[in-house]
Amino acid sequence: MNTQLKKVQSLTSGSIPDSILRFALPLFLGQLLQQFYNMADAWVIGNFASNNAFAAVSSGGNLTFMIIGFFSGIGVGGGVVISRYFGAQDKANTQKAIHTDFFFGIAASVIATVAGLLIVPRMLVWMKTPEDVLPYSLQYFRVYFGGVTTIVLYNICMSIMQAQGDSLRPLYYLGISSATNVVLDLLFVAVFHWDVTGAAVATVIAQGLSVVLCLVRMLREPEEHLRLNPRLIRWDKEMMSRIIRQGLPTGVQNAVIGLGNVVIQSNVNSFGAYAMSGLGAYSKVEGFAFLPVTAMSMTLPTFVSQNLGAGNIERAKKGSLFGVLSAMIAAEIIGIILYISIPQLLKLFISDPEAIVYGIIHARIDTLFYCMLALAHCAAGVLRGCGKSTVPMVVMLGCWCVLRSIYVTVILQFIHEFRMISWAYPLTWTVSCILFVIYIFRLNWNRAAERL
Repeated sequence: MNTQLKKVQSLTSGSIPDSILRFALPLFLGQLLQQFYNMADAWVIGNFASNNAFAAVSSGGNLTFMIIGFFSGIGVGGGVVISRYFGAQDKANTQKAIHTDFFFGIAASVIATVAGLLIVPRMLVWMKTPEDVLPYSLQYFRVYFGGVTTIVLYNICMSIMQAQGDSLRPLYYLGISSATNVVLDLLFVAVFHWDVTGAAVATVIAQGLSVVLCLVRMLREPEEHLRLNPRLIRWDKEMMSRIIRQGLPTGVQNAVIGLGNVVIQSNVNSFGAYAMSGLGAYSKVEGFAFLPVTAMSMTLPTFVSQNLGAGNIERAKKGSLFGVLSAMIAAEIIGIILYISIPQLLKLFISDPEAIVYGIIHARIDTLFYCMLALAHCAAGVLRGCGKSTVPMVVMLGCWCVLRSIYVTVILQFIHEFRMISWAYPLTWTVSCILFVIYIFRLNWNRAAERL
């Protein structure tokens, strides 16, 4: 067992496709289980509660991403730093980076709780959440952000393990917590009739279980420099500076893109609860469909960072090309399948014909452009592995936030149709891809290998 885990941890030798795919597969399965969290909430509420309750839960993803995405993005920076030291076999700095990153996770969980409880209620009103949906949204998010510590800490623990090349254990733990979430959802919502509050409580408890499992393993790690030692969890100014330097651009990017999506969601809300439900149901389907690309975009920063740390520049370049191209091909195939089957897939979550129409409109505009979305995500992953996290931040903020928000705000003044919102996504994906390709072709890989 230990030998197998050692092979999983090392991404600096062996076949490039084999190394990448072997690391990406557990990430894919882990993300699949993560989607079951969302699907369980959506399916149970969609079948055992009202359309307004479903709209409240399904339309809130942008708000949670805005806050949690900020801290998770900085956690990605911690993963890049740990990966670089791990690849260079620098045990002292690997140990210091792990404990500094975990200290950040504790602080971030406190800040996220306060921010969520204070900001989200005001944001829901600002988003023009319909009056018949607003009470359900408030109930859900008060519980969700009251227990958001479990979600933030799991993301930090997962990033630490993945930085070491361990993508298996987070998968095991997430599998256990996903099964727990499904059981609790059915118990709290279908049996106890706690409605959206029950769904939120189930999510927090199940995510907390995954954190406990991660911590037990990290505290018992055989390798001393990889083991979590409570006495070593502290603020280290120099290491924290490196983590924030690498992660802050991604965190800011996530938060501002989340804010941009909140602007989009506020425009969706103006079309009513059926539009909210239709787009919410599509987002659940898309979450599953796009998992292979998500896994690849999570793999590339670790692969690139470990190999640059080990001085394997050509391997990092070849692995990046393989990852980007394979993700684009997979995404386009998935997009075509989704384009054809979307009416049947939406019915898994919603039954109202009017809501289904909105979901179909959005899907049949966006799905054929999935290759562009894959290119953007994977190119951003490569650049983060190179320590260039500011570039994805600037590109995605400019395209996915500013340009997208301006487009939707302006176009709806002239053509107030739901489909015009849907076109915002492929248009801004394509512009960001053009900018990423130009930058990567000009990237100095030798300098990236020297920089942390």
